[in-house]
Amino acid sequence: MSISKKVRVLVVDDSLLFREAIARGLAGDRGIEVVGTAGDAFEARDKIIELEPEVMTLDVEMPKMNGIEFLKRLMPQYPIPVVVVSAVSDNVFEALNAGAVDFVTKINAVTGTSKETFINELIIKVKIASMAKVGQVKRDISNDRHIGKINSKGNNTIITIGASTGGTQAILEVVKDFPRDMPGVIITQHMPPVFTKMYADRLNNLCHMEVKEAETGDLVLPGSILIAPGDRHMALIKRGNKYLVECFTGDKVNGHCPSVDVLFNSVAEKVGSDAIGIILTGMGYDGAKGLMKMKQKGAYTIGQDEQSSVVYGMPKVAYDIGAVTKQVSLRNIPHLIYSILEDKK
Repeated sequence: MSISKKVRVLVVDDSLLFREAIARGLAGDRGIEVVGTAGDAFEARDKIIELEPEVMTLDVEMPKMNGIEFLKRLMPQYPIPVVVVSAVSDNVFEALNAGAVDFVTKINAVTGTSKETFINELIIKVKIASMAKVGQVKRDISNDRHIGKINSKGNNTIITIGASTGGTQAILEVVKDFPRDMPGVIITQHMPPVFTKMYADRLNNLCHMEVKEAETGDLVLPGSILIAPGDRHMALIKRGNKYLVECFTGDKVNGHCPSVDVLFNSVAEKVGSDAIGIILTGMGYDGAKGLMKMKQKGAYTIGQDEQSSVVYGMPKVAYDIGAVTKQVSLRNIPHLIYSILEDKK
């Protein structure tokens, strides 16, 4: 990723050794300038005012005030893109809900994250975060809205969603009010292994529909949402009149595994005009060509608009190549889906 100027970064971590390791690692990239470090939330607050960083890396577990509480207090006054650094824990989703743009897992044996992998991933996510919108997007998706119900009995529609940076919250906003008789939903969200299971469990507790991390052979049924596992591609297959998913290991596609294009291409081939494809916030171009294929097969395709996207990358590429039937704000996507389903009755 090429950028014209260095991204000014503040590193916040209570461990001096880890703080210095992150600072050195980030500073080793020509596109990043580490303008300061802080050991707790109060020191970080003062450094933000003094140094005006463009991005902050933030440890979740800190003394005096943890990273999540700090985010909740910070974002209304100083909306700054934040990349959370965390152990393997569902705390990352609390942090994302509080306003963080993305997260990176600390070096550990569970995910097999090495120091080099950790630093490289953090560099990429810091650069992406520097282009993210915060604050305004949060206000856009928090408005209350009323959504009616759809009876999917006899409806063969498959709803498929692809997202990356900012997608965990965006997906929740789309699906949280879907009723239990909604057509089946299949989702690819760029996310590391282990976390996709946590994310699916979290959605399951917040949604009317049943949500689970997908496994090969899972049926796509009304009232169910399947999330692609973090280290495998997910594709839709058809046996008789039933749809099910296949999850498999493979090379990265467009830099990702799971890849949105892999899912969208399979839906285009197997479902055709009975599908609805949705591409949400995220950096890069994964999903754009697959969405185009879906549209060419007669599916209705939806793209998130620029104003409501945390990162208007994937939706922009899809829109620019003509893959999007209609582009709308995040809060209007559920309304549009219901309208499409009504027309299919």
